Amino acid sequence: MTSPAPDVADDGRHDFDFIFGTWNIRNRKRRDATDPTCEEWVEFDTTSRTEPIFGGLSHLERIRAVGEVPGGPWEGLTLRQFDPQDQLWRIWWASTRHPGHVDPPLSGQFTDGVGVFRGDDTLDGVPIGLRFTWSSPEPDRARWTQEFSWDGGDTWRLDWVMDFGRTQA
Repeated sequence: MTSPAPDVADDGRHDFDFIFGTWNIRNRKRRDATDPTCEEWVEFDTTSRTEPIFGGLSHLERIRAVGEVPGGPWEGLTLRQFDPQDQLWRIWWASTRHPGHVDPPLSGQFTDGVGVFRGDDTLDGVPIGLRFTWSSPEPDRARWTQEFSWDGGDTWRLDWVMDFGRTQA
């Protein structure tokens, strides 16, 4: 006996719809992400714009950091794609900080309004676990966090927090 097919409206494809539009972002991140003992934080502002593509099953986000930004200005591009068969989102990241490079994807889904996405990467040549968490507690606010694990996912260390505030059109 097979399970009934999920209702397309409830399969997860709309879980990221909250991020569409233009945002001002307050960033707080560890000064040296490559040092697991770093306790110094830096703060700076960025902006982003996200739009749906491929009939809403994917979207592109462009982030810009200009002005007084640690390490200097940069641009980033996020591609998020929903896989209806697996009911998972996959997230890819590229930036001007690493020209010609796209980070390995993270995969995950939303449960009770919180999205958790995991994957493996390297940081300064060291293998790490990577975890993103997304939430949108209000229509005009969202939060993204990034955590690293140097021990195979037994422990996680918060590295970066982005607090999004929607800009008025």
